[in-house]
Amino acid sequence: MQVQTHVDIHSEWGIVAARQAGRKLAREIGFGSVDQARITTAISELARNIYLYANKGQIQIEEVTVSGKRGIKIIAVDEGPGIKDLRRVMEDGFTTSGGLGAGLPGVKRLMDEFDIDSEMNAGTSISAIKWLR
Repeated sequence: MQVQTHVDIHSEWGIVAARQAGRKLAREIGFGSVDQARITTAISELARNIYLYANKGQIQIEEVTVSGKRGIKIIAVDEGPGIKDLRRVMEDGFTTSGGLGAGLPGVKRLMDEFDIDSEMNAGTSISAIKWLR
């Protein structure tokens, strides 16, 4: 049975809940502590972006199995303003919030697969997978 969790993000508590849910599922799947930390960090970045830029959205965390490989998939969805310049947002060091600018490029590096889709005034959807090795 594939495990799936949905966490609504509309406050900082949602970020905490998403992190906890991700760490729990990663541990249950069999990820070691280093990969659990990578997954938790990626979830934190995605949830924080929802909270900062879209005000509300959802983090979905699910176990995935493809061709005998097991992993964890994180999907971040919001109906916020969208990302104006996807290429620029994916550059290391780019920030609109005064942060370190590690955000989305950092998530891409932490995970094995990364996909982003954003439409102006319609929201953003980001999917990232980490495979169990």
